[in-house]
Amino acid sequence: MSKHYVIVGSGVAAVHAAKAIRDQDPDTEISIFGEEAHLPYNRIKLTKGLFTDLHSDKVLIKKEKWYKDNRITVHTSTRVTHINTDRRQVETADGRQIVYHKLLLCMGARNRALPVEGAGLKNVHTLRDLQDADRLKASLESGNRIVVIGGGVQGLETAWALHEAGYEVTVVEAAPRLMIRQLDETSSQMLKETLEQAGVKVILHSGVTSITGEEAVTGVTLDDETTVACDHVVYSIGIVPNTTLVKDTPIDTRSGIIVNSNMQTSAPHVYAAGDIAEMNGQVEGLWGGAMEQGRVAGNNMAASEPAAYRKAVPVTYFNAFGISLFSIGMTDESQCDLSVSVQENGIYTQIFVKDHTIIGAVSWEGAAASLVYKSAVETGCSLEGIDLSRSLSAIMSEVQTRLPN
Repeated sequence: MSKHYVIVGSGVAAVHAAKAIRDQDPDTEISIFGEEAHLPYNRIKLTKGLFTDLHSDKVLIKKEKWYKDNRITVHTSTRVTHINTDRRQVETADGRQIVYHKLLLCMGARNRALPVEGAGLKNVHTLRDLQDADRLKASLESGNRIVVIGGGVQGLETAWALHEAGYEVTVVEAAPRLMIRQLDETSSQMLKETLEQAGVKVILHSGVTSITGEEAVTGVTLDDETTVACDHVVYSIGIVPNTTLVKDTPIDTRSGIIVNSNMQTSAPHVYAAGDIAEMNGQVEGLWGGAMEQGRVAGNNMAASEPAAYRKAVPVTYFNAFGISLFSIGMTDESQCDLSVSVQENGIYTQIFVKDHTIIGAVSWEGAAASLVYKSAVETGCSLEGIDLSRSLSAIMSEVQTRLPN
């Protein structure tokens, strides 16, 4: 019997895993099972390009020809309902039973539900898949007022798309600043001011206690009892891994499916990757991490020499409201020994230093300028002997000479 590698879920981790398997084994059978009606697509586009044609081939991770050329079968609109780890088989909702040699679980995550009264009203939205995006766009009418709950990257990209399309937008964030995981206080304040100058209202340090309306949304109530009138609510408040499929199996879970550094689960021959995978008590939930986890899992499923997943340095590129900024690594000043910042020609940059090493950077220079900072953080470049009282450009020039070619 030929080997059959089965992948449940059709996100970016699944595609990179399938490629890694095919690279290792040119002849084996590879199947991807996805619940959506589309080939695997780039979910980042749902917010970054909300009002573009999300059904074009440009949104796909790989085009149909790539799957045919690599003899990878994608089963769209197919839900896997059961896993039998003893028999090494999965069952689909239409009753098919598929035997696997190795199984990879890439079911991803769903957006965390909004736990407030009124969350079930008409015109309350979240963006996780193409259907969500289609429903939101179809329901919008000229002059609509929209409250975006969540001031993280996804929430702000959504706010930008809606603002660009001509809608009145208010962003509500429970934390004291925008993009709190990526930005320091100064750059976050600059971001807030940029949004407000563009005409977007920003409300910080405020939770939503209820959504008002009879059948459809008429407003939101904040925890200080003030109200914001609106016609739509779009929320983005984190993710929850989709672990329901493994509930009655020997596969261990906490927040996500627990994996080791080889992306193996507690069940033999079963791996997990992407937003479903929990390693060292953490679900990474990052696009770049999902790609690499998928690649490592696929390699280990098919190769004789196992590879270990190394958590990547988190990198965020944000392009909205006329801003092009990046955030790399640790940007929490309370976790650093010192930081060095500069603001020249309207461009703000700050590096974060701990134990004589750059551990993070934030800059409004744009993606092209990020490479030296990213390399410095990833390689743990030592700052020993560099005078940190000098200008930031002088510091980074010296750092560049110490980076590997």
